[in-house]
Amino acid sequence: MHTYGSSLLGCGVKIVSIRVRLGTVFVAEGQMALRPLSDVQFIVGGPPGTLDHPEGVTWGPDGFAYAGGEAGQIYRIDVESKSFEEIAKLTGFVAGLCCDRESNIYACNITEQRLYRVTADGDVSEVSAGTDRVSMKVPNYPCFHPSGDLYVSDSETGGESSGCIFRVTRTGETLFFSDASPKFTNGLCVDRSGEWLYVVESRLPGVSRIRIHDDGSAGERQVVATLPDQVPDGVQFDEEGVLYITMYTPDRIYRLYPDGGLELLVEDPTHETLSSPTNIAFGGSDRRMLLISSLGRWQINGLRVEVAGLPLNYGEPIGD
Repeated sequence: MHTYGSSLLGCGVKIVSIRVRLGTVFVAEGQMALRPLSDVQFIVGGPPGTLDHPEGVTWGPDGFAYAGGEAGQIYRIDVESKSFEEIAKLTGFVAGLCCDRESNIYACNITEQRLYRVTADGDVSEVSAGTDRVSMKVPNYPCFHPSGDLYVSDSETGGESSGCIFRVTRTGETLFFSDASPKFTNGLCVDRSGEWLYVVESRLPGVSRIRIHDDGSAGERQVVATLPDQVPDGVQFDEEGVLYITMYTPDRIYRLYPDGGLELLVEDPTHETLSSPTNIAFGGSDRRMLLISSLGRWQINGLRVEVAGLPLNYGEPIGD
């Protein structure tokens, strides 16, 4: 038996039973999600033309989605035509990825323990392997800040609390940012203000946030939400400040509201459609198509939502 809910800083919301009230939403064992699973659309992949267990997905400024594969593939996806092409292949598992303003892709390669840049033509170059004192072990997810700095999570599986975050500056220098959110440091996103980096800690399990000072360095850390008996993975904001949170297991996507309400948006109890939804990105011309990567299968799915996603930050190409 599982209990679901959230404990939010300053909101005093805490799980107390199988059925608890979270803001205006009930989340309970056996309760139906807000949206039926049938609302989830197949976008691309799946037999016979497959994506190789995509862990990450992002939306580029060129109007294409991008995803990675477990054998190093980098895919460019046309959401409108529901087609894709492999534009590059790295050595090893590609986790999270993001784009700069020229649609270069920054991809975390777990096998090579590095962050790479992939151009639209498929040229690959190394961006970072960590700092002189702290090397990347399990680079997991990158995201740009409005300043142009790139924050990169490292899950570092050497212990229960060994994860950290690096900051790659616009000039290409890698700095150690923080180890204040260490419990399998996973998905990242920056809020609208640019003052907070939101961090999934899969073994918390939950979401924390770290203040970003004006100089890009780390400030205080706060726990935003705890999600007992689940494994959160990815996060993204919409335009109204609602935080979408994916669960690697069980197969769920939640929405966390600014007032502390937690809403079960959609779930897949049979593990056949969402199938370990690891990361999300708002795509389409109106940013209302929630793109969902499915690590457990071979496709990218989509779910139309009411509110557009917060525009992603696309920094200048790093090191140029």
